[in-house]
Amino acid sequence: MIEVNELTKCFGDFCAVDKVSFSIPPGMVFAFLGPNGAGKSTTIKMLTTILSPTSGRMRVNDFDVRTEKNQVRASIGVIFQDYTLDDDLTAYENMYYHAVLYRVPKQERKSKIEKLLEDVGLSDRKNDLIKNFSGGMKRRVEIVRGLLHSPKVLFLDEPTLGLDVQTRNFLWTCLAKMNKEEGITIFFTTHNLDEAEKIATRIAIIDQGKILISGTAAEIKKTTAADSLEKAFLKLTGYDIREEQADAIGRMRKFRR
Repeated sequence: MIEVNELTKCFGDFCAVDKVSFSIPPGMVFAFLGPNGAGKSTTIKMLTTILSPTSGRMRVNDFDVRTEKNQVRASIGVIFQDYTLDDDLTAYENMYYHAVLYRVPKQERKSKIEKLLEDVGLSDRKNDLIKNFSGGMKRRVEIVRGLLHSPKVLFLDEPTLGLDVQTRNFLWTCLAKMNKEEGITIFFTTHNLDEAEKIATRIAIIDQGKILISGTAAEIKKTTAADSLEKAFLKLTGYDIREEQADAIGRMRKFRR
């Protein structure tokens, strides 16, 4: 479902993603794990057509990400770290405009929206303005909005950042159900080691733009001779907080202007 070969993104002389390669089969739940500034979000932005790579090849749902952008966009759902809902619209209206944008057949829109909102426990709040929702409720709306057009792949960038334990558990339960019932491929980035170990079929650890290791949590622990994923992560990425990570982010912002 996702094929990445020698993917590279440089901002001037700084390479945020450096010759990254991996493959994700249909239906897999794949976690991209790494420290701040490791290249996780940059990779997602390239896979979702937001950023153009410096070099390398990407295919999503058998479409070339560089030359078949519209087909890729129709194949994916994306949930970013920052909320992208319109606060002055209701939950239903936010969903409806997404359905129009992605050309969900008119006769299906109402029933699909209502079913998805019911799936995440928000059917009774569908006519309430988003600005009156809690952070967890907004995240639930964003996730089902991203699923409204029946994408083949769902990309989530730190989807549970800032959410309480109950909301995180609820969201992953819903996503696991959709993954099982609809076979949707899920690609998510996270800092949460427990989340990655419990949710993901396969994990890739990235640092300083390079994938250091990939496999199941058990395989990663065995390879690194660690008794926990946390210890494996620290062995691979180092125990120190490196100043160059913050400096790298600053350089990236400079080259985006």
